[in-house]
This record gives sequence, C-alpha cells and structure tokens, in this order.
Amino acid sequence: MTLKDILVHVDGSHHCRARLEAAAHLATRHEARLTGLFVRTAPHVPQFVMSQLGPEVAQAQRQFANEGAATARALFEDVMAGFTIANEFRAPEGELMDMLVLHARYSDLVVVGQYDRHDDNMAEERDAADHVIMDSGRPVLVIPYAGHHNTIGETVMVAWNASREATRTVSDALPILRLAKEVRVLAVNPRRNGVNGHGDIPGADIAAHLARHGVNATAEHVVARDVDAGNMLLSRASDEGVDLLVMGAYGRSRLRELVLGGATWHILHHMTVPVLMGH
Repeated sequence: MTLKDILVHVDGSHHCRARLEAAAHLATRHEARLTGLFVRTAPHVPQFVMSQLGPEVAQAQRQFANEGAATARALFEDVMAGFTIANEFRAPEGELMDMLVLHARYSDLVVVGQYDRHDDNMAEERDAADHVIMDSGRPVLVIPYAGHHNTIGETVMVAWNASREATRTVSDALPILRLAKEVRVLAVNPRRNGVNGHGDIPGADIAAHLARHGVNATAEHVVARDVDAGNMLLSRASDEGVDLLVMGAYGRSRLRELVLGGATWHILHHMTVPVLMGH
C-alpha cells in the first residue's frame, strides 16, 4: 500500500496551523493528495426550546458554522500556498464524530490533533481521536498540540507487543516505515509465550518481517516491571530523538483503559511526538 489520500481535520484551535503544516509535509514526502475537513456543527437545542425562541436561533447557528468554515478554508488555503501538492477542502454539515469517521474511510491516513483541554475551540474534540481510531478502520496520526512536527517518519519507534492491534498498525505504517532512515522496534516487558507471545527473542520476528519489506529495522526489548509501557515509550522516544511512534491502540477495552489506565490512554494524554495508531 502507498499513501495517496491523506485526510487532515481542520478546526478553530490554536494548534491547527501546525497540524496542517505537519500533514502537508507528510503529503509532500509521499506525493499524496491532502484533503482538509472542517465539520460545520450546530449546538443541540431541544425542539421545545427552538419552538419558543423561533427560527432566528437556527439561522444564527448556521451563520456561525458558515463563518467557522470560511475561516478554516482561509487557513487551509494559506498553508497550502506554501506547498505543491494536490489538495481539497471540504466543509460538510453534521455531527463531528460521524463526519470524521465517514470521510476517514475514504483515505489512506487520517491526521487529527491531540486534545487540548485548555483550548475552548477543541471542546467538542475530547474523544475525536478515540472515535476515528476505533471506528474508521484507518490508521490515525495524532499530532501533539505542543510544538511543530514538520519532520515525521525519519526516525521511527515501533511499540511492539505482538498483539492484533500492533500487527494491523505496523502493516498500515509500511509506506512510512519504508522511507524512514531508521526504525527501532521496542518491546516493553514482553511475554514470550501464548498467542500474544514474542518468541525467544522479543521483536526479532517482526524486525525480520519488516526487513523483507525493505525496512531498515532493529529490535530491542526492555524489562522494567516498575515502569508502565506508556511512560517507557515516551521516555525512550525523547531520549532517542524519535519523530514518530507507531503503536496499536486499545488492546483491551477502551472503558477498561479509561478506568484503569493503559498505554493508549497515557500516550494520547501525554504524547510529545506524533503517534500513528490503529485498531
């Protein structure tokens, strides 16, 4: 598979320009078409309230959504002016999560922003990454809200736990991994036996598989029972100058991770580098 269609979510957040620039650089690297998606949403107002307030409320809501779309289009076109890639802007009307998932299914990769609870313009996006990861069937690249990340995919860390989710994500990431200068497969606290076991040398089999696909991959495993996988991955990514982390998402139920914590939840809330996730 190659990356020919990349979808990027456009919103009114303070981090949107950096997200668009990161997506545009990635599209340039892969000679892909970049589609910007802004969803025109309207706050839900009960019908009995609408009947009392009159049609002016609906008109004001529609005008607000249209103004947001116009601002988003201007930003998208301004960023695209600095690149020579095929691009398109879309502004459908509907529920944010539904529209993101729907349009994601017709792309090779979806780019969304990490949720920032301090940015009021992202109030509706608390679970956006989760929904696209779980429901679209497409790999999702999450861009941190802090910093600029215009170089993505030169030094890559693959978080390998031998699960179905990790297997799917590594396969989806192959177009990026093939172009990487260095790929490091890291297994944290690996189990050696069972359906999710790693074998005698954790990470060796997936590294060999990647090598057969033209990926320059090396494997390593660490055992640190007192450190959770999420913290370990982010720490190693920072220490080793990684510009992309590839990992499967929600190997156990999302509700269980929300209650008990887990690597996916930790990464989404504390990420410092772009993360490619799949389920």
